[in-house]
Amino acid sequence: DGSLHPEALMQQAIAVGLKGLAITDHHSVDGFICAQNWHEQQPDTSMTLWSGIEITASMLECNVHILGYGFDIHHPRLAPYTQGSSPVGQAARANRVIDTIHAAGGIAVLAHPHRYKQSAAALIPEAARQGMDGVEAYYAYDNVQPWRPSPQQTESAARLALRHNLLKTCGTASHGLSLLHRR
Repeated sequence: DGSLHPEALMQQAIAVGLKGLAITDHHSVDGFICAQNWHEQQPDTSMTLWSGIEITASMLECNVHILGYGFDIHHPRLAPYTQGSSPVGQAARANRVIDTIHAAGGIAVLAHPHRYKQSAAALIPEAARQGMDGVEAYYAYDNVQPWRPSPQQTESAARLALRHNLLKTCGTASHGLSLLHRR
């Protein structure tokens, strides 16, 4: 759901030396499909492209974003989450989203844990309790140019991830025309 076409995003990712990425559009895998088609036509790229999605869900009475990585985009249980809008009702419960991502063979990650009404100190343990696999520990909360993770929030999220045996991921939240800038 950024301004960059997926092909341009892939070209920038290769140019800056990324070894792998996932496009995590909100409630859609269309960007991934486009990037995958482009990626398959490239003869010399060793960059890994994983399927990805960002799904709005309810956890601890607040809306959070759950990232899905490496799942089968054609799995039938994903259909309610790939229609371009936030799920409602029972489908919006975090444990349902996590179970669906797992059923499709993927991993579930709590996105940008320091951006919600609830604290990361409350959300990360709850994410682990509900079966989430990881937390987006590296994220640019202060939107610096060029992108770099925010030190204080990164340290906090990484420490909580370690305490709860969760994977740590990195996200750019790039919605603009440069992979290294948020807007």
